Amino acid sequence: MKQIGYLLLLSVVLFSCKQENKALETVASSVVEEEEKPPIIKEFGYILDNFTVVKDTIKPGDSFGAIMDSHGMSRARVFEITNKIKDTFNVAKIRAGKPYMLLKSKDTTEKAQIFVYQNNKIDYTVIDFRDSIIAKKNKKPVKLVEKIASGTIESSLMQTFDDLDLNFLVAYNMADIYAWTIDFTRLQAGDRFKVVYTERFIDDTISAGIDNIKATYFEHRNKPIYAFRFMDDSIHNSHDYFDEEANNLRRAFLRAPVKFSRISSRYNLKRRIKYYGNKIRPHRGTDFAAPIGTPILATADGIVTKSERRGGNGKYVKIRHNATYDTQYLHMSKQAVKVGEFVKQGDVIGYIGMTGNTSGPHVCYRFWKNGKEVDPFRQELPTSKPLADSLRPSFYKHIEPLRTQLDSIVFKPKEIL
Repeated sequence: MKQIGYLLLLSVVLFSCKQENKALETVASSVVEEEEKPPIIKEFGYILDNFTVVKDTIKPGDSFGAIMDSHGMSRARVFEITNKIKDTFNVAKIRAGKPYMLLKSKDTTEKAQIFVYQNNKIDYTVIDFRDSIIAKKNKKPVKLVEKIASGTIESSLMQTFDDLDLNFLVAYNMADIYAWTIDFTRLQAGDRFKVVYTERFIDDTISAGIDNIKATYFEHRNKPIYAFRFMDDSIHNSHDYFDEEANNLRRAFLRAPVKFSRISSRYNLKRRIKYYGNKIRPHRGTDFAAPIGTPILATADGIVTKSERRGGNGKYVKIRHNATYDTQYLHMSKQAVKVGEFVKQGDVIGYIGMTGNTSGPHVCYRFWKNGKEVDPFRQELPTSKPLADSLRPSFYKHIEPLRTQLDSIVFKPKEIL
């Protein structure tokens, strides 16, 4: 009897184990099934699996009508859509190189239903013509990520950023901030920088450009220069950069009309030229060499008084800034402004070229003070007003943690470069 009892007990145990194994197999199978379900892919707010998706890029010569025609839409329907949405989106302004997505019905007709045009990495326009025709402009969700960087100059700022695999747009923004206090064409080996900035990201991985620089430190010729971004609503209700003593880093004039160029010839009234038999031919400008097509910037606010082509000057622009100062920009390949236009400091007024008397691509920058051409690098140019006393307490409070953060950043050692 005892043996029978043992056998019965063993049978129960084995049966239970089998049942448990079956249960585990069922659970494991369900888990596998759940894991094998394809993810739902959404883009621009639409579930892509619900459509036949066409992704492409606007080609030179393409038009909205031609694209729709290639996907079976009648001209009458195209006209109806373009006329309906004209106040929201002008389809004539689509540009070659811009990506677009067309969502078509997922059946044998593959009827075009939704057109998405990507203006840039963030902004896009949706034209939905499934039932009624609707056009709307949207933005992709953007996440701001704070970043820090530092480096030591060996040859140039851009080369240093390239060596450190840093976003070159940060270098451009830094050049803008220090454009009035540092000559970036004459950086020295050993100059160094630290910067705190925010970068925009789409889907956490796709960079959409630099948002802004919050604070930076640049050590040039052993002289440290801090810069902190702060809203100065007492003057022009916009952000500017100030040093740790609340002095505005902006000046009335930029030091150079071209970013990251080199000076190929300076203002020199006693210059001798071999081509002209070593005779003295005064050079009343400062030449900035750069590749053809490089943008030329207005060094200060003013009114365009000349935009023409004449003799050895080639194509040029002249700007009247006030009763004291005028500037002129020679040898352009193309002007970007007309006489009478008001330009702001940093606006593009033309592009580097070789028109007129020139042996290489550059801009000859001429500077007048009280009607006389002078060397801009020898002038005591006016500065912007410092921060108002009423704003200083909030400014000092604002920059305190930023300065602590900057000071704690360790410079990248030279051997890494």
